[in-house]
Amino acid sequence: MRFSNQYQNLIYQPNYIHKNQKQEILDYLSTLHPIWEMRFSASNPPPADEPNRQLLRPVYWLGNWQFACLNYYHPPQGIQNRCVRAEDYPQVLQQIVFDIEHMVRQKFSPKDIPDKWHLNTCLVNFYGDQISETGARTDCARVGEHKDFEPGPVASVSFGEKAMFQFVKSAGKSSKSEVVLQQWLEDSSLQIFGGDKFKKQLFHRVQRVEDKGIVFKNLNTTKFETRRINFTFRYVPTEHVRPFDKLPDHLQADVKNYVTELSGKSEYWKEQL
Repeated sequence: MRFSNQYQNLIYQPNYIHKNQKQEILDYLSTLHPIWEMRFSASNPPPADEPNRQLLRPVYWLGNWQFACLNYYHPPQGIQNRCVRAEDYPQVLQQIVFDIEHMVRQKFSPKDIPDKWHLNTCLVNFYGDQISETGARTDCARVGEHKDFEPGPVASVSFGEKAMFQFVKSAGKSSKSEVVLQQWLEDSSLQIFGGDKFKKQLFHRVQRVEDKGIVFKNLNTTKFETRRINFTFRYVPTEHVRPFDKLPDHLQADVKNYVTELSGKSEYWKEQL
């Protein structure tokens, strides 16, 4: 079933980003250097008998960086030392965020908007094909079912090939999950969801991304061909965001290689070392 604005705390708006905004955002993305992260680390090892693994795609974070090996932000227990202060939004994204926040306060139930809520963190995901040293291609344009645990509504802006986004009732590993609602997320579209149903009761996933010839050029995604870019904006309480040098020593060690890699192309991250 396709979703629309008839559902409380769920908005989909096609053609939300104007052409000039899109070009400005893409120009900005060409200045970033996404990184490949491993899921686990010395302080957060993989489950028994499982190898460490690389994430499916290169990523970049703004506002705060939730390194995968720090295990992401996951209240109520997983709130400390999960979110590392990162670069501010560029002006074009900040203006979009202000507009989205206003929209949420106008259209969402007040009980579903936490006190001090604002979209201060952004995950930039690059969807496409990973390319091996031999030239072999692996389609990595998907995300398995999960929940975003940051409090309050989540906003998503998409560019490129359209993606099949689904809300599902998880059946665990025993059987297929039940698709409750689904929507193609189109180029330049906005999606916002919040409330108990979409944040707590249901999981969501990107089932697939079309492959009809759109390829982003001038992106610094190594060994990867990008056909979709997604910005996911969320809220992390300020008191749970820490500078890199305030992490415990063992966690600094876990992410030091990533920060060093980022520092080679980013003045902000160079100052954090």
